[in-house]
Amino acid sequence: MAAGILVSSKTELKRREKLKKKAKSGGFESMNLSPNVFRGVKRKGYRVPTPIQRKTMPIILAGADVVAMARTGSGKTAAFLIPMLEKLKQHVPQGGVRALILSPTRDLALQTLKFTKELGRFTDLRISLLVGGDSMESQFEELAQNPDIIIATPGRLMHHLSEVDDMSLRTVEYVVFDEADCLFSMGFAEQLHQILTQLTENRQTLLFSATLPSALAEFAKAGLREPHLVRLDLESRISPDLKLNFFTLRHEEKNAALLYLVREQISFDQQSLIFVSTKHHVEFLNNLFREEGIEASVCYGDMDQDARKIHVSKFRARKTMLLIVTDIAARGIDIPLLDNVINWDFPPKPKLFVHRVGRAARAGRTGTAYSFLTAEDMPYLLDLHLFLSKPIRAAPTEEEVLQDMDGVMSKIDQAIANGDTVYGRFPQTVIDLVSDRVREIIDSSAELTSLLKASTNAFAKDLPREGLHPIYKNVLGGNELTALAFSERLKTFRPKQTILEAEGEAGSFGQWGYVMKKKEAVHEEDIYMGQEKRSNDLVAKEEMPEITSSKEKKKKVSGSKRKAKTFKDDEYFISAVPTNQHLEAGLMVRANEGFESNRHCTLPSPSL
Repeated sequence: MAAGILVSSKTELKRREKLKKKAKSGGFESMNLSPNVFRGVKRKGYRVPTPIQRKTMPIILAGADVVAMARTGSGKTAAFLIPMLEKLKQHVPQGGVRALILSPTRDLALQTLKFTKELGRFTDLRISLLVGGDSMESQFEELAQNPDIIIATPGRLMHHLSEVDDMSLRTVEYVVFDEADCLFSMGFAEQLHQILTQLTENRQTLLFSATLPSALAEFAKAGLREPHLVRLDLESRISPDLKLNFFTLRHEEKNAALLYLVREQISFDQQSLIFVSTKHHVEFLNNLFREEGIEASVCYGDMDQDARKIHVSKFRARKTMLLIVTDIAARGIDIPLLDNVINWDFPPKPKLFVHRVGRAARAGRTGTAYSFLTAEDMPYLLDLHLFLSKPIRAAPTEEEVLQDMDGVMSKIDQAIANGDTVYGRFPQTVIDLVSDRVREIIDSSAELTSLLKASTNAFAKDLPREGLHPIYKNVLGGNELTALAFSERLKTFRPKQTILEAEGEAGSFGQWGYVMKKKEAVHEEDIYMGQEKRSNDLVAKEEMPEITSSKEKKKKVSGSKRKAKTFKDDEYFISAVPTNQHLEAGLMVRANEGFESNRHCTLPSPSL
């Protein structure tokens, strides 16, 4: 009997020593997770928690509300999923929904669903996904299965709450606002407040975000109970393993620079995410790549949900190495092995840049961010580095390199080693060669020409050329106005002869003069047709006011009050976009304070 007691005490002693060693290891073993949850974590390949997980998970497991901020790719999703699985443990029949995760986009919600299933593969918890674009009937069937966890976008969740009479959130005890700053910047604040009113007061609420705008801070004060603030974005907003490259160029050189970058600079076995402004740019670049024999995947907001899944799946499976996206995908797509991010259009806000490039250099991997800069983007570059608190310098000019090549280049290498950012140009000879090729491709394709026009119209609206301000017309005399008009015409003057033709004496040309004459003879007909078309358009524009005025006179004479036919009934039609939207936005108290702005917002103290 004594021997048995001695053996059992030795076994217990060894077990305690083993537990102490695990607790000191700093791994997930020290968090005393249940066996099924711990197996899922190990199966996922996690060994040591990331800093945000190490800071937040013990607080969440203790039952406290948390506001957590860390840069994109720091492991925030697992930081709230693992405690959620530990808290729920197993499926409870007729227990109702016990956990709610709100995501700003469908892509992020789908990614969270996949992640939750992988971590909870050894539990019997039921999960329901409620996002726009999917069938309401299939979602009704999922809700009828009594899920433990709902992952939803705010709009679709509110739709279900209004459609299903017996659907209730009173049983929810664990609520997560994932990418909360994005939820607010996308205009979900009112819906989030309505969802909060349907939850019980004894719930546990978590806000995870990459940044903290002031509107989000106010929401935290209203919706959380004495939350703990965990902030890890103060020192390094961008991963130190991410290399930043900035290239200055003209807007019309962007397509050539992108083709050169994809073919010559980036290795064929590296995956790259290309950010553009609009869906028209996505389609244009996709068709341009296709003409060059490069296969790419695409993703944008208005894209069909099934098509989006197919394209993203092909990219994840490495069947395509390029994914062209708009900012809708800045947070919704998780590619663990992503190597590069290319900013074809430079983002106007520093925080948007951080969210974009945060897709690369994750989980200990290295990555590179390539950004194109036009003259209009240079203030944004300065704003970005003020936000990052990093020095920035221009690459040395050719004259500086010729004067002291070794000294100048060693200084630049030292600056890069110290973490400074250097911006410079592409080799102009390379860009010129590729630009000619791109121009030929676009001119030979009617589809590309149409897409280029659509993307240009979507990107920027050119204002008419301005004249002298009216307040000075009375001050200046006729001679001054004549001189100003002449100088304005001089600015747009284009000589008929090229500099090569004008190099010789009158009536005689050099070798290059004859070459230019032959080239003009070949293109003379096209030039004449273009000039004739421009003159016809000018005449048509000049005659337009007269035609309009004559029609108006006829209407006045006839006295007709009949309105133009339209498909809208003004009595019942409500436009989705108000006519005075810019006026309303300017009068807002918190105008322009989305997640991309409000760089200097004050943060709440831990005792909110």
